[in-house]
Amino acid sequence: QVQLVESGGGLVQSGGSLRLSCAVSGTSASYYTMGWNRQALGKQRELVATITGGGSTIYTDSVKGRFTISRDNAKNTVYLQMSSLKPEDTGVYYCFFNSPSGPRGRGTQVTVSS
Repeated sequence: QVQLVESGGGLVQSGGSLRLSCAVSGTSASYYTMGWNRQALGKQRELVATITGGGSTIYTDSVKGRFTISRDNAKNTVYLQMSSLKPEDTGVYYCFFNSPSGPRGRGTQVTVSS
């Protein structure tokens, strides 16, 4: 059974940076699409970024140029480097396996203060 554990969230000022990590266990994630969703309080979950097994990436428009998704298959880990953070980036960030509706972790809180 695949398990995902996110880490790296925290409180940061507007304009700051954070790097989120998602450690995968129970299977090799190398050939699967991985990604990140986020959910702000009172809002629907939003797809942030995805990365295929081949390394192709997709970003939602609001994070293009600021966020970078990457993966280290040797470590079975996916990352989300977030820069130029804005208050509207605040939310719980979830890592998912294979599809946005697939297995996901418990999330990590990101709070950006203005």
